Amino acid sequence: MGPLNGVRVLDASTILAGPLASQVLGDFGADVIKIEHPIAGDGMRGHGPAKDGVPIWWKEIARNKRTIGLSLSTPDGADIFRALVAQSDVVVENFRPGTLERWGVGPEVLQELNPGLILVRITGFGQTGPYASRAGFGTLAEAMSGFAHLTGQADGPPTLPAFGLADSIAGIAASSAVSMALFARERNGGRGQVIDLNLLDPIMTAVGPGPTVYQQTGEVGMRHGNRSTNNAPRNAYRTSDDHWVAVSTSAQAIAERVMHLVGHPEVIDEPWFSAGSTRAAHADLLDEMVGSWIATRTRDEVVEQFTEAGAAVAPVYDARDLVNDPHVRETEMLVEVDDADFGPLLQHNVMWRMSDTPGGIRFTGRDLGQDTDDILAALGLHEDDVATLRARDIIR
Repeated sequence: MGPLNGVRVLDASTILAGPLASQVLGDFGADVIKIEHPIAGDGMRGHGPAKDGVPIWWKEIARNKRTIGLSLSTPDGADIFRALVAQSDVVVENFRPGTLERWGVGPEVLQELNPGLILVRITGFGQTGPYASRAGFGTLAEAMSGFAHLTGQADGPPTLPAFGLADSIAGIAASSAVSMALFARERNGGRGQVIDLNLLDPIMTAVGPGPTVYQQTGEVGMRHGNRSTNNAPRNAYRTSDDHWVAVSTSAQAIAERVMHLVGHPEVIDEPWFSAGSTRAAHADLLDEMVGSWIATRTRDEVVEQFTEAGAAVAPVYDARDLVNDPHVRETEMLVEVDDADFGPLLQHNVMWRMSDTPGGIRFTGRDLGQDTDDILAALGLHEDDVATLRARDIIR
């Protein structure tokens, strides 16, 4: 079903960025083998809510992945890992720099064993540089990237996201990098490469050109709440039924339609209204005009009238709203998947639609070591050897 049919990926990463990258690859057809510590498993199994002791997030982040419990830090476990690498196209790992090398499975060893291997190394700050040895988590990248500095009310503290933003951006970036490396391998005679990806780079890019602006002008961006320095009106506004809607006027024509709709067409003739940046300088006035109109109407009324006027608006949703939104459901942004523990389980669908190779969800996240015996049998290990390794906690 997917464009990556026939590609084998070893997911030796933990928590979020690496597992998400491997999930995306698996969603589009790759055969992903999830390698976890045989006792502790992946920390993602303990992240987020659980129902009846079964982790819910794991069912999505580990979908389309076969699982094996394998201790890479032991000589026997490293031997099995090398045997798997010899039959694989991609390895995704996020250990601290030097860890794979210490276990005898560093890049040089793996690429000598398999010259076509693509090794994705995801860390907080990269494989080199003064911060390379630091512990790296998404929260740190969100702080250092400028995201926290720019997020929150003008008179409030820097604000961190309540979810794994930096990890998620890095995971999606890693899946893109793998696709590029696979394409490059096809063009360079089958030679693989190492991808050094840190959590900071992708979210710095997402935050925008702040460093470039500073270098050229000396200006440092500040927090503006839900406003923008690039256009106005742009904010979140409360409706009469105590919901919120977001309004954007990035295009001049949209800004004019909004002001006609809320009954203030006179401001369109003001010289400052002709550009987004100068409208932003009059955000107090524009917010009062738009906000007072919205405050007298329900969320549904606001969305309907904005839509009829050709203006840009969206309701501020929570998870319940998303589940019940007709567009989300009709376009299958969320789909139900059969699961052994939960029955029909609602999950995010694959992230983009491809006309010829659409990919899909073949199965949800599995138990630790559920596929160990099958994976090792395919390597030619005898049942007695497998039993011995299991008794020594090298596999599960």
